[in-house]
Amino acid sequence: MASVNPIILAWGSGEDGQLGIGDNEEKEWVCAVKALESQRVCSVVAGSRNSLAICEDGKLFTWGWNQRGTLGHPPETKTENIPSQVKALANVKIVQAAIGGWHCLAVDDHGHAYAWGGNEYGQCGEEPERKDDNSRALRRDIVIPQRCASRLTVRQVAAGGTHSVVLTREGHVWTWGQPWPPGDIKQISTPVRVQGLEKVKLIAVGAFHNLALGEEGVLWAWGNNEYGQLGTGDTQPRSQPIPVQGLYDLTLVDIAAGGWHSTAFTEEGEVYAWGRGEHGRLGFGDDKSSKMVPQKVQLLVGEDIVQVSCGGTHSVALTRDGRMFSFGRGDHGRLGYGRKVTTGHPNEVPINLPPPRDLSSSGSNGRWCAKLVACGGRHTLAIASLQTDELEQQL
Repeated sequence: MASVNPIILAWGSGEDGQLGIGDNEEKEWVCAVKALESQRVCSVVAGSRNSLAICEDGKLFTWGWNQRGTLGHPPETKTENIPSQVKALANVKIVQAAIGGWHCLAVDDHGHAYAWGGNEYGQCGEEPERKDDNSRALRRDIVIPQRCASRLTVRQVAAGGTHSVVLTREGHVWTWGQPWPPGDIKQISTPVRVQGLEKVKLIAVGAFHNLALGEEGVLWAWGNNEYGQLGTGDTQPRSQPIPVQGLYDLTLVDIAAGGWHSTAFTEEGEVYAWGRGEHGRLGFGDDKSSKMVPQKVQLLVGEDIVQVSCGGTHSVALTRDGRMFSFGRGDHGRLGYGRKVTTGHPNEVPINLPPPRDLSSSGSNGRWCAKLVACGGRHTLAIASLQTDELEQQL
């Protein structure tokens, strides 16, 4: 039987071409990104206004808004609605990537990190400073990906609104750029190690806040906290990591950070959420208040969640059997089920797409199962593969 490549799903706002479907229309229902059907895509990232995909062979494709060079090549037009390969990274194998406010980060299989896009706060890393007439540092946008944090061997990259964070293979966390909303602190383009963090296994970064999950199971948070997104029981910002409250006796397996909210889920597939509650992005039903400490998302109990992605104002949870539940702000179709209603009640996102041509003719039935989901500012991406009767029998 011919193996079928996974497909990329996209829905929500398309005004900057971020859906990658060849037009700039918004989609209230799931649609397929046909331009990448020939590629074996293993990961997708949705940013505020752009998107990227990583293939099994290490190729990186980008699409969407490109005025600041966020697609990794010089902007010929303001937006691009068809994915194109980042040529400057064609000779390395990219294994993971992240999109911040106006910049992108990627890491290859040797632990080399790369940055490109907006660089006004030094978020793309070391850059020889030029001065203007008033001796202020001038930073130009980086339109061709360049090495960053070159002295570090990187395991994971994460990008905030105006700052960058990396996790090294030793389990240390380093950061650079502007970690707070502009004006609060001087930007730094040289990586600085985050003190107090050892043996970190996972990082997640929101607009201006950061999470780090330690191997011992403690979740740490630092940065902006005006909506309680650090989970510390208050709204005081923290320049140094502090443990997130109320999760000590749980075995956490994954974390996610949205614009101003955070989530974590446990070995048992239970989801906890905290931070900004407006629009219902935390999934607590009709209660749209902000939460200063993590609370269990009761409406997802029993669904066996294996991943949660947090966007600017919405969230999507993925189940072990490949179903997706979305909640939060509903305009632009970002919830993916045909209604632009804002809700804190998780609803399933249907994948109503035909099977690939080579299978539809064989008469075997199947259903699309989502494998990974990525929420952006106003759009969502996912990867799905077809689970057929034949495949299930083989398994």
